[in-house]
Amino acid sequence: MSDYQPSSRILLILAWRNLWRNYRRTGIMLVAIVVGVWAMILFSSLMSGMVDEMVRGGLRTLPGEVQIHHPGFRDDPSVANSMDAPSGDLLARLNQPPVSGWAARIKVPAMISSERDNRGIQLLGVDPAQEISLGFDPQDIVEGRFLESPRDNGLVIGRKLAEQLETELGKRVVIMSQDPDNNVADRGIRIVGIYTARLQATEELNVYAGRETIQKMLKLGDKVSEVALTADDFRAVDSWWPGIATAAGAGLETLPWMALDGYLESMMDMQTSFNVIIMVVIFLALSFGLVNTLVMAVFERVREIGLMMALGMRPGWIMYQVLLESLILLALGLIIGNLLAVVTILPLEDGIDISGVAEGLEMAGMGSKLYPILELSHMLLSTAVVMVLGLTASLIPAWRASRYNPIQALART
Repeated sequence: MSDYQPSSRILLILAWRNLWRNYRRTGIMLVAIVVGVWAMILFSSLMSGMVDEMVRGGLRTLPGEVQIHHPGFRDDPSVANSMDAPSGDLLARLNQPPVSGWAARIKVPAMISSERDNRGIQLLGVDPAQEISLGFDPQDIVEGRFLESPRDNGLVIGRKLAEQLETELGKRVVIMSQDPDNNVADRGIRIVGIYTARLQATEELNVYAGRETIQKMLKLGDKVSEVALTADDFRAVDSWWPGIATAAGAGLETLPWMALDGYLESMMDMQTSFNVIIMVVIFLALSFGLVNTLVMAVFERVREIGLMMALGMRPGWIMYQVLLESLILLALGLIIGNLLAVVTILPLEDGIDISGVAEGLEMAGMGSKLYPILELSHMLLSTAVVMVLGLTASLIPAWRASRYNPIQALART
């Protein structure tokens, strides 16, 4: 008896017909796969949106995707480790895409004293227009105003710091720091604005003053502590920050946000790992149903399989046919599941109101809205997980079908 080798078209037709012999069982399994694929992509999109929002919040606090400093500034953030203001090639690069905003800032440790109390702070001398381009939101000012120019003689402090100092808008406070000669430099400044921030620590720490006002107070001339840069896509920073580093020169330290804040980078890494783990867990649960569906389908066709083998069909072709049934079922589930995910997620990209739980997430940098991000990589990853695990699980019933003895199979009733 010669081996019978059916064409792929015949096997495809047989697989399709066999799949729908018990349409109710197949339908239930198909719905389960569709819901599983939809859940995978939805979770990945929500996770991406949450992590992106946390990273953006972190970058607003940092601030910027890239920072330029004197090489010793990060270890000793004093005025002794200041740098010259941007000029020449560096200034030209800062005003070119993809850089969307930058700020040359004074950032020094200082003390602030009111009539009632004193606190250690981080004194920021800024150009308000540059600071806004870097991400400061004027809407965060809850009392008074933000700075109007680098020469502004006013002070903007956080709401929490104002409470701790028992002071208020319009009151004068004294700020003290060290100048390059290690002498105490102090100045009485009136509070012209009070801001609020997502993180209480930011309100307690950051105090804003005019850059030129602080340069004069600390006898810095035109020097600054750092230059911070931002762009439209923080994920693409590796494509442009080396050019900034070249323009800044070897005498300055230029670092992207991943090097400045390892916690933010770890969140990005964990996002991908969590996505894979959740997808695998979801589909492992579905795999039991898939195996059961195929085992029952094979069991119901024992005599038919025995007949095909008796007519010369090789065990490998029997195995291939069962795997083909699984492949068709998985492909249908993926197509419908992906379409359902697109239809579900796209309308949500304007934001999901999570104000009811946002208070607990503020410490992680989340706002009152969550913006799901649907990416092609989510669909490709879910497709890979479903196909690999689904076909692997299908090997069990496919192998069992190929091991039947034709005579014993034909004798089954």
